[in-house]
Amino acid sequence: MSSRVVLVDAVRSPFGKAGSLYQGTRADDIMVRVLRGLLERNPKVDPKSIDDVAIAAASQVGDQGMNIGRSVSLLAGIPNTVPGYSVDRWCAGAMTAVTTLAGAIALGQYDIAIAGGVEHMGNHPMGDLMDPNPRYLAEKLVDQDALAMGATAERLHDKFPHLTKERSDKYALASQLKTAAAYEVQKIQRDLIPVAVRSLELGYGLATMDEGPRPQTTLEGLAGLKTPFRPQGRVTAGNASGLNDGATAAILASEEKALELGLGIKAKLVSFAFAGVEPEIMGYGPVPSTIKALGKAGLKIEDIGLFEVNEAFAIQVLSFLDHFGIADDDSRVNIYGGAIAVGHPLASSGIRLILNLARAFEEHPEVQYGLTTMCIGLGMGGTVIWENPNFKKGA
Repeated sequence: MSSRVVLVDAVRSPFGKAGSLYQGTRADDIMVRVLRGLLERNPKVDPKSIDDVAIAAASQVGDQGMNIGRSVSLLAGIPNTVPGYSVDRWCAGAMTAVTTLAGAIALGQYDIAIAGGVEHMGNHPMGDLMDPNPRYLAEKLVDQDALAMGATAERLHDKFPHLTKERSDKYALASQLKTAAAYEVQKIQRDLIPVAVRSLELGYGLATMDEGPRPQTTLEGLAGLKTPFRPQGRVTAGNASGLNDGATAAILASEEKALELGLGIKAKLVSFAFAGVEPEIMGYGPVPSTIKALGKAGLKIEDIGLFEVNEAFAIQVLSFLDHFGIADDDSRVNIYGGAIAVGHPLASSGIRLILNLARAFEEHPEVQYGLTTMCIGLGMGGTVIWENPNFKKGA
């Protein structure tokens, strides 16, 4: 018997710059605080009734290891009768935690589950303790660029020369300005779970807002930034996401159980898909994954009224929009800004996209469908299509 999967709620920590805001804080402690905050916001969810907890991390070592799904559940006070597991699909870890649990709910095996993701890039820099097989390069399975995300973004610029650095910089500026506007009217803070932090210099404090946004950004400033991945390149620190620390979590349920318990429903899952592309142009992955997800849903791109596209690099978003004939500044895209401003703590970001989309659904009852999509290292993309529970035809 199949069940409709719904998003009950989602939250996140403030995102910090790698090794800055959370320099003295463990990754698992950030995740624990987010889990506790999520459950505190949803008192109708009995922790004993949770069927499973899936937590993602791209670097599953140190304070992100030891089967983080199980270990943080115990630390958060979730009963030891509730199982947990860890997920790794690099940047799409939290997205994969959501879709994997959704499959179990849709099959009728689970009623309620928690998905999450955490990344402490200060403690675990990208590629920390990885040992890529030399066959990748020796047998020419991939080019050297495939193992450096910034280099893959430069390759996208090569593939689409009409998507210029100037367009990337303009898109990046818009992300900063939209994020600043959302902060100004408290649209981001409402879903941030404050996290206790400790600094050797300042002692204990409380993280209550993202550390990364730069509302003072200008096009002139962006134009003058260095291109670290290639001489005279087009990818800079200004038109790419930063290196960040942070965590996210979401409650998923069957629609029947959500209605039975009187839980809120913020979005309804329609379809999802993952797809592969050449690892050297990793950022193009959202294009085929979106085509697949639309096909599974029986929808067209014109049916999508809101888009949350992870801004790993501005060029990656532009290549997605360009393929589907969507303008760089389309008002349906990332209405609260994106990762270029707030940051991209790898495995956690998939749920940040879902959280933003759910809030956008509340503001736009005229929109029936939205999607969340992101690129994934070594040449993949992931897309989830959601239905707006607030949809009113003709609104």
